[in-house]
Amino acid sequence: MLTEKLLQFIWNFQYLNTAALKTVQGEPITVLHRGTHNHNQGPDFLNAKIKIGKTVLVGNIEVHLNSKDWFKHRHAKDVHYQNIILHLVWEHDIAATKIHQYPVIELQSFVSKIMLDRYAVLLENSGFIPCENQIQKIAPLYFNNWKDRLLVERLEQKTATVLAALHRNKQDWEETFWQQLAKNFGGKVNGEAFEEMAQKTPHLLLAKNKMSLVKLESILLGQTGMLQGDFLDAYVKMLQKEFIYLQKKYQLTAATIRPQYLRMRPMGFPTIRLSQLAALIYRSNKLFSKIIACTTFQEAEAFFDIQANDYWNYHYKLDEDESPYKVKHLGTEMVHNIMINTVVPVVFAYGISKNEETYKQKAILWLEQLPSETNTIIKGFRSILIRSKTAADSQALLQLRNQYCKNKLCLQCAIGASILSK
Repeated sequence: MLTEKLLQFIWNFQYLNTAALKTVQGEPITVLHRGTHNHNQGPDFLNAKIKIGKTVLVGNIEVHLNSKDWFKHRHAKDVHYQNIILHLVWEHDIAATKIHQYPVIELQSFVSKIMLDRYAVLLENSGFIPCENQIQKIAPLYFNNWKDRLLVERLEQKTATVLAALHRNKQDWEETFWQQLAKNFGGKVNGEAFEEMAQKTPHLLLAKNKMSLVKLESILLGQTGMLQGDFLDAYVKMLQKEFIYLQKKYQLTAATIRPQYLRMRPMGFPTIRLSQLAALIYRSNKLFSKIIACTTFQEAEAFFDIQANDYWNYHYKLDEDESPYKVKHLGTEMVHNIMINTVVPVVFAYGISKNEETYKQKAILWLEQLPSETNTIIKGFRSILIRSKTAADSQALLQLRNQYCKNKLCLQCAIGASILSK
């Protein structure tokens, strides 16, 4: 349970009896400035200021579980540790006093056992989240502020992925948006296959053929390897013939990852998603430029009000018997998914890339206007009475669960810090 990170947390927030602080030699200490928590190489706290007796010292502070760790970690000969003014330990080894040149505080004499017990409870809880029995007591304003930070943190993580793709695409935003969009259409099962297809099928090539929905379908289905084989259906044979011609014309190389039909509803089959993607390209040219110019999320959503061509109203797979008539419309849930996981992150990334706060704020505003996602994690929060009304809420809660709760990073979480500090 006891770790150096916990001791760093205690010192950083001064969750100890500072009025009674003294060194292991019995000298009283006054903390004038605790120092800046250092997350890089070197001492744990930089530029601290303390007063021992009548002497004021300015320098760095190192934290260990035991004073002997100073020598185990070979700090004595490390130039990064030459300006140490204080050594914080949980347990002091008397033998180390003879060779230790810095003032030492044994923290266990000044830390509340109640806080340590609370921390132990958090770490040992195997429930949905460590603080599932305490989170409801967190002040709403405090919780909402933390959710705002979590939302930005999540967007920044997604932005890193977008900007990496932008770099690969030589700063071509339309190409990058096309690849991110294709990956989203593939979903969890086929996202990787669709993304590879998009990477091998430039958006400019699709733009050249956007006047023909048949050509677009043949390219997308062919580039994912779904038009290989012998078919009986006349429409599928036409798509196959068209793709063979276009493949030779543009010297296309198909993706190596083949789409799967496993663990998905028929409306999510790769054939349906690719046909809908073709319909989107057919209707909208230079989609990124149009999306980025939207002032409301409803304007952006309208571009995804699409459906596959009539053939797919009677089919779910290639070359199969006709199924009962059903319009293959891109449903509201899928449109919201695209907005949350593709449109908003790309708009936010654009704002960061261009150093334009307007686009970043637009992306966050759209999340605040979109309804909350519904998934296992959001249902889990609902079961402990934490509600999610908007997509901004659900994205923040997903970040909280996946990045903090799942990894038991309570010391780095504002909620965990609040619980421990009470």
